[in-house]
Amino acid sequence: MKLRFAIILIVLSFTCMVATPCLYPQEEQNDIEEMKKKAPKIFLDGSRIDRNYIRTEIPFVNYVRDRKEADVHILITIQNTASGGREYTIAFIGQKECSGINNTLIYASNKTDTAEEIRRGYVHVLKMGLVSYVARTPINSQIGISFNKEVKPTSVEDKWNFWVYSLSLRGRLNGEAQRSSSSIDTNFSVNRVTPESKLRLGISADFDKNNYIIDDEEVTSRRESESIGGLYVKSINDHWSIGASLSLSSSTYRNIEFKINPAPAIEYNMFPYSESTRRQLRFLYKLGYNFSRYRERTIYGKTSESLFGESLSVIMELKEPWGTVEASLQGSHYFHDLKKNRLEFDLEFQFRILKGLSLDIEGRYERIRDQLSLPETDATPEDILLRRIELATEYEYSISIGLSFTFGSIYSNVVNPRFGDHYHW
Repeated sequence: MKLRFAIILIVLSFTCMVATPCLYPQEEQNDIEEMKKKAPKIFLDGSRIDRNYIRTEIPFVNYVRDRKEADVHILITIQNTASGGREYTIAFIGQKECSGINNTLIYASNKTDTAEEIRRGYVHVLKMGLVSYVARTPINSQIGISFNKEVKPTSVEDKWNFWVYSLSLRGRLNGEAQRSSSSIDTNFSVNRVTPESKLRLGISADFDKNNYIIDDEEVTSRRESESIGGLYVKSINDHWSIGASLSLSSSTYRNIEFKINPAPAIEYNMFPYSESTRRQLRFLYKLGYNFSRYRERTIYGKTSESLFGESLSVIMELKEPWGTVEASLQGSHYFHDLKKNRLEFDLEFQFRILKGLSLDIEGRYERIRDQLSLPETDATPEDILLRRIELATEYEYSISIGLSFTFGSIYSNVVNPRFGDHYHW
């Protein structure tokens, strides 16, 4: 009897030793799940970011699909830097219980950074910005802050003196039984951008060749264009800038053998340039001189001509929690004949109407009255179908309108990469 009792006691003791270590992690996991329910709700608003990576690397918050459900609206805007990288301006906008708790942080990538380095960089900044919101919730007990290594103050010495060079060469070849095409694109640019000034120089050339077999006959279409351009801008203050541009170009499509166009310009921004990632309202005036030598005589009987003209542009860009608006209006004309003018309007509009419902509009319209380089010879059917030369027109337009509506669970914490994100049905 005593032996039986001893055996039972040993078995029970062993069972407790095995079961107890499993019990505490389960209780701890339950506690974390309860904390997670009270963690801040985050709405990510931005393009060209890896959302799945963000959700995987920052699991201590809740991600929602509707900004109105969020405690923190994270608005990420991106603009290119002078060195060819990108500057990510990350605005943290507090809502509901976090109303009034706002912050803005910046992450800048280099042109040589890989996609992994870039996303790791802006995720690090996101983590830093979320600390002040997470600290107000119970899950803060699971957050640790560490300092990787000592950083000593150093002075920055740029051996390139802010000069950035870029060279690209791309070739393309494709075809089938009745058609083949090839193209070569080359670009070379030199940039130097500082807070006081901006200098951009660029050279580009494009060559396209298309071959078609029609009724056992080969039809060949060629298009080529070359251009050299430069821009210099001088900052006056936080609202005014002056500058000048110079371009030299040639194009078979536009019947231009050689064209040169110098143009001084002045610009005024209603908002400070320091707020350019969130809002801009710029007025840009240019006064230009054009000398053109044409490949063929034009419809106006010209083989070359020298003209003066001017243009005024109004550019508006707004990026707010309710959506994004980008619009521009430009008018231009030649002085020798005010009827030779052009009006261009571009619009990009994204508006969140209500919970889960968004309106997207993209539009472009040009009223064209200044096609001075049109050749006097009539375009052949091949020219029209293959778009080898520019055709006479009074306008160009494009427009797209879309509505999107999502409903169901507001949370989007789960990441499942199986079969990818773009499976073809």
